[in-house]
Amino acid sequence: METIKKKPLLSGLLILFLTAMIFANIGGSMYGSLMPLYLKDLDASITQIGLFFTLSQIVPLLLQILGGWVSDTLGRLRAIAIGSVFGVIGFIPLILANTWEWLLLAVAVGAVARSLVGPSFDAFIAEHSSEENRGKVFGISQAIFMIVSVVGPPLGGWMAGAYGFKIMLLAAGIFYFIAMLMRLSMAREAARTATAKTEKLSFASLKVNLVSMAGLIFSGGLITWMLITDGLRDISFQFSENLFPVYMQEIGGLSLQQIGWVMSFFGVAMMLTTIPGGWLSDKAGERVGIALGMVLMSSALLVLVNIPSGSKWMYYLGWGLAGMGAGVSSPAYQSLISKAVPQKNRGMAFGLFSTSLGLLSLPAPWIGAQMWDRVGPTFPFTVTAVVLLLSVIPIWIKFRLPKIEEQGTGEESVPVASATS
Repeated sequence: METIKKKPLLSGLLILFLTAMIFANIGGSMYGSLMPLYLKDLDASITQIGLFFTLSQIVPLLLQILGGWVSDTLGRLRAIAIGSVFGVIGFIPLILANTWEWLLLAVAVGAVARSLVGPSFDAFIAEHSSEENRGKVFGISQAIFMIVSVVGPPLGGWMAGAYGFKIMLLAAGIFYFIAMLMRLSMAREAARTATAKTEKLSFASLKVNLVSMAGLIFSGGLITWMLITDGLRDISFQFSENLFPVYMQEIGGLSLQQIGWVMSFFGVAMMLTTIPGGWLSDKAGERVGIALGMVLMSSALLVLVNIPSGSKWMYYLGWGLAGMGAGVSSPAYQSLISKAVPQKNRGMAFGLFSTSLGLLSLPAPWIGAQMWDRVGPTFPFTVTAVVLLLSVIPIWIKFRLPKIEEQGTGEESVPVASATS
């Protein structure tokens, strides 16, 4: 373990990996936060916006766990490279769409990319860190990665406001194309230097991995409670998450450029708190950072839906609190998942946690839109805030990593060089 401690927290390969992720996600963050407004620009109503985001969850729901399995089987970099090709293809219908319904095709293709890239991202970082420093490595990686949330939204908001959505999306696609080239190069290099054979995709392999994950899910232990809590929070987020840009424009009176800058402030706050969040995770335990993050995000939502008229600066305060909450909780959550499952199942585990609890959360965006129409614009956000606050109770009681699990995985005896094979 002494040799691991003397190594730098971030290897050269991990830095290159993060650079490619930054290029890809600058492209994604340029339009991601503005997607509800792009739908509105294509004549979608509030209810149709909610319906769109409900339908857009179907493909990720089917693919996230499969994407994690592909990552576990083929290797992290190969899975990311394959996903990046789909990501570039997804920009074609995104740019050419002339009705909001056509955007569903873009989201479906993009979901293939996210299902392969998302689980691989977290698993790759976990496999390039030692257990005692894992929270710090996730925190530093997230801080670097959050450049995308600082640069992307204001750049996308400025371009959409000045040149229109189509030109902005074309520019975003160019960023993603550069990332795809970098990832393909990394995957080819990893294939040439791999010291272990890559497994083949097969139904038998999928079955073994699914049985292994099912055992963890239904054991009644840490993974079970993490899934339950994560599912409830995910459902509540889906009520309101995709409506907030519309809320800031219609209720808050913010322009596209102002919305971009406000959401960039979220990225700044998250970037400044992920490293302290990782340190807190390693020193005090993951549940402390996760619980604190839920309290901060709940407070942020309550601030954002109670801003007096003419106090637009308070949107920066609210999004700053939300960024702090995400920054503190994110490295702790990723670290806890990576420690709670065997290394061979990490990709599938991160895929499982990246998606929602199945059909339960599928209608949530549509339900949130109904809340907006029938009760009032602030109601879906208030429901989310209450659920986040209540989630602190099971987090504090159940999010404990038993010492037998913590020491029994044997994962740190595996050389980090084998992570790309």
